[in-house]
This record gives sequence, C-alpha cells and structure tokens, in this order.
Amino acid sequence: MTDVHYVTEADFQEEVVGSSMPVLVDFTATWCQPCKMIDPIVKQLAEEWDGKVKVVKLDADQNPNIMMQYGVMGIPTLMLFKGGQIKERLTGFQPKDKLAAKVTPHV
Repeated sequence: MTDVHYVTEADFQEEVVGSSMPVLVDFTATWCQPCKMIDPIVKQLAEEWDGKVKVVKLDADQNPNIMMQYGVMGIPTLMLFKGGQIKERLTGFQPKDKLAAKVTPHV
C-alpha cells in the first residue's frame, strides 16, 4: 500500500504549493473519528493515483497556521491543490466515489 506521509508548516510550501503534480491534502487529527473513517479511502486513492496525484496528510493540531491560512474550520477537510491553487475542497466524511469524482477531472 502506498505510504501517505505528513506535511508540516515547514514543508507545506515546497511539498504542496510548489508541487509539479496535483496534491490532495487530508487535513486530519488523531482524535477525529470521521478522519479515522476516511483514512482507508484516502490511502486507497493514493495507491490508485500513484504517479498522478500526490496524497499527503496534515495534522490540524500541530499546524494551526496552515489551518488558518486556508480557512479550515472542520475536519476532515480534503483539498486538491494544482499549480499552487485550490481546485477542490471537501469537508466531512465523503464516500470514495464522491472524492474520486471531484479529483479526477484535475488529473
């Protein structure tokens, strides 16, 4: 299974905004039950999109400046960045087909 690594405030600009490929960011927290529910879906999509979309996680509690910068008020929130711009934003648990439908047009 593809490993989904965490980004932080220190490397967000380079890993996400400056990425040459689209990046799906999963804003999450260890205590968040819906985040735990969506985690296997995010990992499946990371595997299916390997080489086409970079999938990363960002811990909401450890990166408050990024949360504020992008106006993330609830988690889980998934954002698709392409060319440094937010192309899609989904908040709350979403089924796999809905997530894929939102991201696929940008791949």
